[in-house]
Amino acid sequence: MKACFLYFSLVFYLFINSTLIAQTMTREQMIEYTSDWTGGRFEDGRPKIPDSYLERAKNISIEEAWGAMRGQGYYNQFEGDWIMIHEDMPMTGRALTAQYMPTRPDINDIITKKGAAEGRIGASNSWPIDALQQGDIYVADGFGKIIDGTLIGDNLGNAIYANSGNGVVFDGSLRDLEGLERIEGFNAFVRGWDPSYIKDMMLTGLNTPIRIGRATVMPGDLVLAKREGVIFIPAHLVEQVITQAEFVALKDEFGHLRLKQAKYTPGEIDTKWTEAIKTDFLNWIEENQDKLPMSKEELANYLKTRTW
Repeated sequence: MKACFLYFSLVFYLFINSTLIAQTMTREQMIEYTSDWTGGRFEDGRPKIPDSYLERAKNISIEEAWGAMRGQGYYNQFEGDWIMIHEDMPMTGRALTAQYMPTRPDINDIITKKGAAEGRIGASNSWPIDALQQGDIYVADGFGKIIDGTLIGDNLGNAIYANSGNGVVFDGSLRDLEGLERIEGFNAFVRGWDPSYIKDMMLTGLNTPIRIGRATVMPGDLVLAKREGVIFIPAHLVEQVITQAEFVALKDEFGHLRLKQAKYTPGEIDTKWTEAIKTDFLNWIEENQDKLPMSKEELANYLKTRTW
């Protein structure tokens, strides 16, 4: 019995020291858990998705991205039912993740001391902000807390925008809506607004896998946030998902045009295309190169794997 107790005490000690105290994944762990990504990385190990993909992602739809990921077996990457500052302002960026839990004094004391030893400044809800890079989106699991769950106000909002040029996705709440509205280019997807200050919450994970509603989020995921919801695209799927979504959008534009022209019936367009329609579509693309959001090389590579 004593040996069993000592064993579980050791396991608990290692758990506390490897996760809660460390607060973050090591670079080696980050690389291991995102090993399918073969591109560049930040110093902390997060995948560094090129800025060009962040811009292109703004023009794809949630449905197209969702469908492309489901085809790869990723079924838990979308979460809806958000309140936002600007409904007409899509937001894309690389996820920097944070996990919060209800405060437990003994654990929080250790976290605070560890943070001080690492040179972290201020309350723990400011630590993720200090880690932001340009193009990041601060994504936090605030366990849906509204009252006393306000992770930031307009002061921290200004710091977030200064560090990232972006906004936030919080499964929690914010305060100072009027002040945040005045930060040009900043947007927030949250569960609610409240005038209270953050209380009884502690930061238990920084740049670790987190849960946002029904979605699992990894640091470095591409975040696509639009009025209908937020979708998290694993870094190694970004090129494929964006190219496929762009192709589907082109296909839809062509199909809508030909339906308006009564050249094809809905039954012909809304099913597997015949060789004649495929040829017509590819000729239309050649005649409308200015509509291509991807390069001709990317399109050619994609068409090699397209099953129509």
